Amino acid sequence: MTADSARLRRALASSLCVEDPAWRDAVAAVPREQFLDDVVFRPSQAGWQPVSRRTVGVDEWLRLVYEDTTWVTQVDGIGAAQAQGPMPGKPTSSSTLPSLVVRLPDLAGLREGDTVLEIGTGTGYSTAVLCHRLGEKNVYSVEYDPRIAATAADHLRAVGCAPTLVAGDGLAGYRDAADYDAIVATCAVRHIPPAWLCQVRPGGSITTTISGWMLGSGLIRLTVAEDGTASGRFAGDEIGFMLARPHERPPRPTFHQQPGQTRPARLDPGLLNEWSGRFVAQLAAPSAELMTTGDGVSLVDVATGSQAWTEPDGHGWLVHQHGPLRLWDAVEEALTTWREAGAPTMSAFGMTVEGDGSQRVWLGDVTGPCWDLPV
Repeated sequence: MTADSARLRRALASSLCVEDPAWRDAVAAVPREQFLDDVVFRPSQAGWQPVSRRTVGVDEWLRLVYEDTTWVTQVDGIGAAQAQGPMPGKPTSSSTLPSLVVRLPDLAGLREGDTVLEIGTGTGYSTAVLCHRLGEKNVYSVEYDPRIAATAADHLRAVGCAPTLVAGDGLAGYRDAADYDAIVATCAVRHIPPAWLCQVRPGGSITTTISGWMLGSGLIRLTVAEDGTASGRFAGDEIGFMLARPHERPPRPTFHQQPGQTRPARLDPGLLNEWSGRFVAQLAAPSAELMTTGDGVSLVDVATGSQAWTEPDGHGWLVHQHGPLRLWDAVEEALTTWREAGAPTMSAFGMTVEGDGSQRVWLGDVTGPCWDLPV
């Protein structure tokens, strides 16, 4: 750790917007460079471009490290240090931007002495921040990828942190140390795993992002009740995490447009570019992927092969729907409901997990319009 590192950490910490200032102290105390090794990926026109400390020099490396940005460390299972050049693909592990690292536990209301189960250790940086604030004996963290878990353990030892680390499926939680005061997830889920509900004490919380195959996303803090149900409202943040690997989209054949049945679209497909609009569309068609082009959008249902795609038609749009599901009909109905409510932001939505295991997202309040999550 250098004087420059300490100065940059303090500057980063002072810029963070948190309710509990102790999270700024944690960021100021944890040297992020210890968790990034010597190579990371950043996006470029050619794909994910590896950037190394040796190439850019120590000063520039530290400047990059202490930007409030997410640094991708693995793409399609290949670490940045193993890449021979720019890579196509999608990120599978990263060091989350520090402002988001502290946003989750700050939203959860965690305080010194609380026990927390972190889902997604990643590089170990967020785990170290939790250790500084809560005490290492109160921090448990699960990482799906065993290689990433081993590297995170090395990083944490190097900075003197010794939380309980587990390599395994984070969706199963970690039963050995339950009941926790809180679960925080640095990955997104399509629905709340039942194991999480069982491993949080009554009155405790689950803070995570609900996402899906359209990559719509909402940050929520759920409070677990005595009877095992849970409920809460979404925060207004427009943030997203990578989906937990067991919740990721399955592979599908190459997309080819099918004409199907054609009609005028009643809504502009550009609504799916709005954060809440995409989230609502995803609720209406939870097993569909979304692709956008300059000419419109395409939806493909992974389970049935159904598809819908739009194209300009003079001053409006045409929609083509093929297969057993009328994807655009479902999306259009949900978007119409959302617009009739004033096209609100994410903070207008809430979520309830029922005793029978069903989970639904509602608009306005629990008696308002609602959509079931794919449990």
